[in-house]
Amino acid sequence: MNSKTKLLDKIAIIGAGLGGLASAVALHKKGFNVEVYEKAQDFRPVGGGLGLLPNGSKILDKIYPGIVAEIKNLSCHVKETVLINTQGETIRTRPANRFEDNYGYPLITVWWWRLQQTLASKLPENIIHLNHRCTGFSQDDEGVDIYFDNQEVGKKTIRADLLIGADGIKSTVRANLIADGEPRFLNSMSWRAVIKSNQELLNPEQMGFVRGHREFMYLLNVGNGEIAWLYRHKSSDYSLSANKHEAKFRVLDKIADWGKPLRSLVEETPSERILEGGICDRLPIDSWSKGRVVLLGDAAHPMAPAAGQGANSSFEDAWVLADCLSNASSISEAFANYEQRRIPRLKIIQTRSAKGEMRYYETESERLERENLEESQEMSLEEYSKWLNNSQL
Repeated sequence: MNSKTKLLDKIAIIGAGLGGLASAVALHKKGFNVEVYEKAQDFRPVGGGLGLLPNGSKILDKIYPGIVAEIKNLSCHVKETVLINTQGETIRTRPANRFEDNYGYPLITVWWWRLQQTLASKLPENIIHLNHRCTGFSQDDEGVDIYFDNQEVGKKTIRADLLIGADGIKSTVRANLIADGEPRFLNSMSWRAVIKSNQELLNPEQMGFVRGHREFMYLLNVGNGEIAWLYRHKSSDYSLSANKHEAKFRVLDKIADWGKPLRSLVEETPSERILEGGICDRLPIDSWSKGRVVLLGDAAHPMAPAAGQGANSSFEDAWVLADCLSNASSISEAFANYEQRRIPRLKIIQTRSAKGEMRYYETESERLERENLEESQEMSLEEYSKWLNNSQL
C-alpha cells in the first residue's frame, strides 16, 4: 500500500450488493479500513439468477483466491444450453464448454443472494452495517460527511476519508455527485424469481432460453434444486403493478398461450418472490468521481443485462479500484488511474448491452437486415468475447 493512501483511516462503501461487497473484500485484503453501509434491514433471500462469466470469475479469484471453487459448489456449472419453444419442447441442445476451453473458467449460474452471502462471509461481521439508508453527503479537503436515515437511531452522520458509491442504478451517491436525472428506460419489462421446483424442462447442468414474439424467458439452474426464471417483454409502458399478486397475474396473462410446463413455473412461484421492474441503463459518462467520492458498478455504469456484465464488470471495478488506491500517492491520482483503466472499457460494454437488449426482440428478418448493415461496423460476437475475457486489467 502506498504511504500516502495508507493514511486513509476509513473508507466508506454505500451498498452491500455484489459490487460493494467485492470492493470491500478487495480493499480489506489490501489492509484498508473499510465500512459498508446498506439500507436493507436484513440479508433476506432476494434477487434473481445471474451468470458468472470468465472475466468476472477471474477477477473474483484475484480478489479472494479460491472463492470461485466455493461458488461452484453453491450454484450450477453449465454444461449445456437448451433452446426451448413456448410450449416447453426442446428445439436444440448445445454444449457450453467454450468458456472453460477458451478462458479457463466455465459459465456458472448462481442465485444473486447466494453470491452476496458468499462475498459477505469473507468480511468481519462488524464491517457491514445494515439499516443505514444513505440520504446524501458533503465533502471538504479533509474528508466526507455521509448522511443516513437510520430507523433505530434517527438521522446520523458518519465521517470517512473516502466514499465509494456502490448503491446501484438508483444511486443516491450518484444523484448527489452528478445529478444527471433518472435512468433511461429501454422499452423492456422484466419479471424474475428463484424457486424450488421439480420442473422437467432442464437437467441440473443446463441453462434454457425460450423465445416468443417480442418476449423471451431464461431458465437458470442455480444449485440446491432451485431454478431462476427471468421473463422479459417488449413494452413502452413502464408502469409497475400495484402489488406482488398483480405482478404475478401480469406474467401469467402474457404467457397464457405458452405450454403448461412453462406456465407452471410461474404459477407455483409465491407472489412475494417475484421481482418486477423496467430494464434501464444510462449513457456512458467521462468521469465517475469528484474529490473524495467515486462510483462503482451500477452506480457508475448501469447497463442492460443482455450481455450478462452487470455483476461481472462490477467485480472488475472492485479489483481495479483497490489496486489503484494501493499504488497511487494520492486519492486524485488513484481515481484518475481507476477511470482511465475502466471508463473506455465500460463505454463499449454499456453500448453493447443496450443493443443486445433490443436484439432479443428482433424478428428473423429484422436480425438479418441489421447484420447486413452492421457487418463491418462492430466486433463480432467471437471478437467481443475474446476482448472481454482476455483483457489484462
